[in-house]
Amino acid sequence: MPGSAPSSCLGPWPKDVGIVAMELYFPSQYVDQAELEQLDGVSAGKYTVGLGQARMGFCSDREDINSLCLTVVQRLMERNGLSYDSVGRLEVGTETIIDKSKSVKTVLMQLFEDSGNTDVEGIDTTNACYGGTAALFNAVNWVESSSWDGRYAVVVAGDIAVYATGGARPTGGAGAVAMLIGPNAPLAFERGLRGTHMQHAYDFYKPDLMSEYPVVDGKLSIECYLSALDRCYTVYRNKIHAQWQREGSEKRFSLDDFGHLVFHSPYCKLVQKSFARLMLNDFLTHPSPNTETGPFAGLDAFRDVRPEETYFDRDVEKAFMKASADLFERKTKPSLLISNQNGNMYTPSVYGCLASLFAEHTSSELAGQRIGVFSYGSGFAATLYSLRVTQDHTPGSVLEKLVSSLSDLKVRLDSRQKVSPAVFSENMKLREDTHHLGSWSSTTPHIERSGCTPVCASYVPRCPVEDLFPGTWYLTRIDDKHRREYGRRPLNQDLSSEPEVVRSSTATEHGPSPAKKIPRIPAAAGGPQAAVGN
Repeated sequence: MPGSAPSSCLGPWPKDVGIVAMELYFPSQYVDQAELEQLDGVSAGKYTVGLGQARMGFCSDREDINSLCLTVVQRLMERNGLSYDSVGRLEVGTETIIDKSKSVKTVLMQLFEDSGNTDVEGIDTTNACYGGTAALFNAVNWVESSSWDGRYAVVVAGDIAVYATGGARPTGGAGAVAMLIGPNAPLAFERGLRGTHMQHAYDFYKPDLMSEYPVVDGKLSIECYLSALDRCYTVYRNKIHAQWQREGSEKRFSLDDFGHLVFHSPYCKLVQKSFARLMLNDFLTHPSPNTETGPFAGLDAFRDVRPEETYFDRDVEKAFMKASADLFERKTKPSLLISNQNGNMYTPSVYGCLASLFAEHTSSELAGQRIGVFSYGSGFAATLYSLRVTQDHTPGSVLEKLVSSLSDLKVRLDSRQKVSPAVFSENMKLREDTHHLGSWSSTTPHIERSGCTPVCASYVPRCPVEDLFPGTWYLTRIDDKHRREYGRRPLNQDLSSEPEVVRSSTATEHGPSPAKKIPRIPAAAGGPQAAVGN
């Protein structure tokens, strides 16, 4: 595998640093969005057409952020035949916070114990849906820095996206993505080509630590997302123009220069609108666009519009969605597989789109392409950057292996269990009522007081383990000191065997890590009122 080199071979700047391998995990059960429309009593098509969503994955009380990340990291390591001592940095991006101090990364270190490797940098990174991208940038910067010791970095993005009953609930979802970072990667970062915009806003935030639910200003969140996209695209184009000018070229950058584009996807329709918005940007900044023929035909009436006044302009939106429809179908729509079928995963969302793009194409179709990636997190923070796919797509190449590892996504999505909206609602109520039962008494959803002293109690999840995919880590118990214990469902689906257990605690409080005891995982495991949700 590329990406790991002895320190004696290290040069001043590793070549083609980027994503060497990816692993994706999503829950084993989903609810149909058309059926959810009926349960919620909304008009037919509100979620399926208006939002562009077909199915939504969700977690029972058996899964939390620790278990999702344990599952996806172990799958990444096993499916790529990697040893845990080959990793020198591990960083988690998440906004699903279950501990105000202890990071998810520390829980994942239990997978490393049998290897004896504790020399692993990195902790958690948090800023809504942008945390996974920040963690990825940190990992890439580490490999390209004087701190790099020749080992891989692993980046994990994971979240459970849930909303209170109402218009935002259909934009939920859950999942985790793990990425192996190193040089000589099939997906290399293009140096110097990042356009970032950061600003302060209360569009989506989670001030109540007793609840999983965010506070959402849906209209503001959409405005923030689109304005960040405008500004990131402007910065990105300015940087690539400067590069081209240094090389003696006066070429103008446009959507045509991206082979593919993936976006953070709160819901699929917003992605389609966002793609159209980039065409609007191309149109408004072009010195003399041809409005008689070509992609800008018939758009002359919009020549003098101000971008900041068009976030909710239906005429502009409709015209540029129509004008960009063919480009969208080719460059972005294939990336929406996971988003459409599983929903918004928060930090993994944009990387689920990247994985979907690879699942929907062959290695020869992707070779040499420039892939634009737009990541957004509420609050707000955003970056548009680009990856360059290697030209080598020969059998056995790292690109062919990456594409092959993601080719079963449709099969895995179809292997999930469909549940009724009523059962989904029961699961959401169970999560709502038990979100803090590991911290406080199980007699009430929140705090029980005896005099003035909070009463602690343990909690044992209720949902059946049999509903999980084989090889999935799950929560077994939260004890009266708030420590979480986990088991892993056996790969052979024989649940009579005792699962391996780890705890979210210190190394002296549990037995050996199961990292060496579990066999290799097979490839086939596994509207205006809506919030951007990030």
